[in-house]
Amino acid sequence: MKPRKVMIIGAGNVGSAAAHAFVNQKFIEELILVDLNKDRVNGHRKDLADAAAFMPGKMDISVREARDCADVDIAVITVTAGPLKEGQTRLDELKSTSRIVGSIIPEMMAGGFNGIFLIATNPCDIITYQVWKLSGLPRERVLGTGVWLDTTRLRRILAEKLDIAAQSIDAFIMGEHGDSQFPVWSHSSVYGKSIKEYSIEKLGAPIDLKKTGEEARDMGFEIYHQKGCTEYGIGGTIVEICRHIFSGSQRALTVSCVLDGEYGETGMATGVPAVLSQNGVKEIIELELNPEEQAAFTDSARIIKESIAAL
Repeated sequence: MKPRKVMIIGAGNVGSAAAHAFVNQKFIEELILVDLNKDRVNGHRKDLADAAAFMPGKMDISVREARDCADVDIAVITVTAGPLKEGQTRLDELKSTSRIVGSIIPEMMAGGFNGIFLIATNPCDIITYQVWKLSGLPRERVLGTGVWLDTTRLRRILAEKLDIAAQSIDAFIMGEHGDSQFPVWSHSSVYGKSIKEYSIEKLGAPIDLKKTGEEARDMGFEIYHQKGCTEYGIGGTIVEICRHIFSGSQRALTVSCVLDGEYGETGMATGVPAVLSQNGVKEIIELELNPEEQAAFTDSARIIKESIAAL
């Protein structure tokens, strides 16, 4: 069997957390790190190799340049120009990160990259679209982590409120990985019952859905303000998406996809339910949104398109 190879471009907090999660979950044969800071990236390689030595089997961990990527299956983009300043949002990162990405992607394509790009760099949806345009790859092979972490946070928050396992909850978020994201309550349930119905039975009163959605939306910034970064959650998100791609699980996750008419939108990428296979995005699932959700989706799309136009 051909060795499965993942390249992580950017060995900061997110990249190194994802690398450690790959070592722990151990479903790939080679992990490749890329970073401009050679001391840091080589230190990570040695440290991760120590961790891998405790695991069963063998995993190669190496350091390369981004252009040395012709044999890579999935390239994960986690580059950043530095932490957000007080009062900034993910969209404020666009100018600096788009410049970095604009130099890396052409170099990788010239190096023969023919795999799948997974984007975790913020603002995720805009950078996903930029990578797709720069790479020239089919849209199914360029996707972003999107709102899958936000969706997981929503399920975790609901699970804590309802005192059940998060895996029992079918609820998710769509739209921008940012302030304009929204929960799709019209298609959410617990054991086949609506969230409202189940919460009344379990708690005696309905959960405040608006507040719960806001909690999930704001969780990333809450973590950021408390510890100065977010790393473990997004690191786990990256690894889960890669695992579903390699396994061809055909599992549907809410990831950032380039749209071509789905939900009436083109010329953008945003978080939508999508079935993953070994070639990336196999199918984008189109849901019938209620009027309030459709308005939220349209507004989120507008915000993303305005940022894309600024590239």
